[in-house]
Amino acid sequence: MIDLIKNLYSKIGHPINLMEVCGTHTVAIFKHGIRSLLPEDLKLLSGPGCPVCVTSIKDIDKAIAFSMLDNVTLCTFGDMMRVSGGKKSLSEAKAEGGDIRIVYSPLDCLKIAQENKNKKIVFFSAGFETTAPSAAGTIFEAERLGIDNFYVYSVNKLVPPALEVLLQSDDVRIDGFILPGHVSTIIGVHPYEFIAEKYKKPCVITGFGAEDILAGIAMLLKQIAEGEAAVEIQYKSVVTESGNQRAVDFINEYFEPCDSYWRGIGLLEKSGLRLREEYKNRDAEIVFNIGVTDVPDDYYNLGGCQCGLVLRGIKIPSECPLFGKACTPEKPVGACMVSTEGSCAAYYKYNI
Repeated sequence: MIDLIKNLYSKIGHPINLMEVCGTHTVAIFKHGIRSLLPEDLKLLSGPGCPVCVTSIKDIDKAIAFSMLDNVTLCTFGDMMRVSGGKKSLSEAKAEGGDIRIVYSPLDCLKIAQENKNKKIVFFSAGFETTAPSAAGTIFEAERLGIDNFYVYSVNKLVPPALEVLLQSDDVRIDGFILPGHVSTIIGVHPYEFIAEKYKKPCVITGFGAEDILAGIAMLLKQIAEGEAAVEIQYKSVVTESGNQRAVDFINEYFEPCDSYWRGIGLLEKSGLRLREEYKNRDAEIVFNIGVTDVPDDYYNLGGCQCGLVLRGIKIPSECPLFGKACTPEKPVGACMVSTEGSCAAYYKYNI
């Protein structure tokens, strides 16, 4: 496969930038040493496919504010605990008395709600199209069981709108996309077709093994060498063209698109998911009406953190002046170093 990649690349004759969108792909690429196997001018850029990394400062601050309310318990996944807000992280807020619990599934929140009927349980729902169905399913169960003290704070995001913004940017040249395997099991091929049709950029949905990723790179190079642009599936054992329509329908029943702020990228139209009007009684933002101070997106950049540029594929982690010095997995400054799927955390683990 390496020989095939080198042969295809030699036919192209100019530097190529491919972006792996998914954080899990980023980790796999580092783990298997794939970058070191490729021609020098065939670059793999990490994209914004880490939901923890792109959760905005304001969203973290709002989640902290919920946890400080009387009789409110905030439930979150563990990898969100150390992400910095404007002044502190959820972990620091918990140490200061915030009622915050780590859960492994949104369904865990229903059990907590049933066992603590005098408390209001808020699920901090962060993720992409992959995790949104489980949040929708939990709302379904809460309705079915009549659990009225369960609420959702949704900062769920949609991947395709972020890719379009990257393609419209002049900051980085992207010649093709390694599309996320997990997200694509839900949404299939069609939501990405604008990338090939409008922007003439090839795309391949790949699996997460070394051979899967290398095969996906070869498929992208073949398209580029032949002057083609299409959305292909390498991960055919899991991903179909139409995706999981039942899961998509479930998302659409409980959520609707909304504008959403992405850390490092900005406010993107119709890139988020909020609860539909029929379920506003479970929308924590509406029920509790918490206001928090806006923090500029470049808040951490003032200290030299380049997380926003890393998320957009403009810089690699080692080009950040804080990387491996002031910012490490043990003491992260930026969100890209917090999550195990973050580019900086993966780069640190496998390149140092």
